[in-house]
Amino acid sequence: MRFKFRFKIIAISLLSSVFISAQKPLYKDLKQPVEARIQDLLKRMTPEEKFWQCFMIPGDLDNVPKGQYAHGIFGLQVSAGNQGGGVAGQLLKYNANEDAERLAKKINAIQKYFVEESRLGIPIIPFDEALHGLMREGATAFPQAIGLSATFNPELMKEVSTAIAKESKLRGIRQILTPVVNLASDVRWGRTEETYGEDPFLTSVMGVHFVSSFENMGIITTPKHFLANVGEGGRDSYPIHWSKRYLEETHLIPFQKAFTQGKSRSVMTSYNLLDGRPSTANHWLLTEKLKKEWNFKGFVISDASAVGGANVLHFTAKDYDDASAQAINAGLDVIFQTEYQHYKLFIPPFLDGRISKERIDDAVSRVLRAKFELGLFENPYVSNKNIEELKKINHKPLAEKTAIESFVLLQK
Repeated sequence: MRFKFRFKIIAISLLSSVFISAQKPLYKDLKQPVEARIQDLLKRMTPEEKFWQCFMIPGDLDNVPKGQYAHGIFGLQVSAGNQGGGVAGQLLKYNANEDAERLAKKINAIQKYFVEESRLGIPIIPFDEALHGLMREGATAFPQAIGLSATFNPELMKEVSTAIAKESKLRGIRQILTPVVNLASDVRWGRTEETYGEDPFLTSVMGVHFVSSFENMGIITTPKHFLANVGEGGRDSYPIHWSKRYLEETHLIPFQKAFTQGKSRSVMTSYNLLDGRPSTANHWLLTEKLKKEWNFKGFVISDASAVGGANVLHFTAKDYDDASAQAINAGLDVIFQTEYQHYKLFIPPFLDGRISKERIDDAVSRVLRAKFELGLFENPYVSNKNIEELKKINHKPLAEKTAIESFVLLQK
């Protein structure tokens, strides 16, 4: 009788384990290795759901039809939107009336929807700009990037980046589209002030000290714009015809340092052509150099509306379908557009075979790996404790100190 009783207990225990396993998919089990969770989730995803993990936009769930995001999405730049310009529009506007507490609560509500209402419960990555301070109401504005670089003080840069990272994470921001590590080789370029100057060494040092603070705090950094975003006449979309040797000795250096020393887990491509191919669809740059030679395990995103540049600006693609296929096949992982409805232009090659299943799965895996590493499946929300801490922050003295150190006296 004792043997039968023990056998019943074991049987019930096994049945309970099977039942729990059936209730909890492997990808939601924190104890499982990240790669096993990725593969389990991939097997459960439809082709459409895979596309949406490769698509990012500004926006939120305000006035959104119920069920619109049931398929999930890579991430949202919350409370931001397109200023106009259609598919090629690049300028965004922000809700300036939304303070830190309201933003954090909105991000929580959005995460709750994706975790509880989307089919697979995949959380989003809330992303934003943070070039010299988070682009949000109430966030501290530090000197522009060129001013930060002019301090020639890496340790001060570390203090500044730590402050920005803290203000970002407490609001729920988990990826920043920053920093600009392009070299300012042409002062006519309209984004010179966003760079750390023209020197590869200084740019690398400042870039590493900037990104490492964020990555150590669990925020993905996105060095940009890959590559050589200073074209003829200073225009960021013009063709570049520099030799690979020159690029290796100059413009590639700050990016490689950001990945290898700063541990950046993302990178943004540029608008310009590079040796006859758009950077968004440049196989040599994104696959051969970045992913194979440098062994980059993160994900590659386009600049806003950059993928369509292949067919409306560079004329290397016949339409948006073709531009989408060329970009993903070349090594791009995530398409950044400025409106939800733009997805219709870029999804077809994900579904009709023009992009291989292997390439799609690789792109999606890179995104999912980041989401698992960030702990978003277990802890997607901003805590009330974080919101209270935000109210106590005062980084203005640090901003003033940095501004003073950024002053440069030029002498003839």
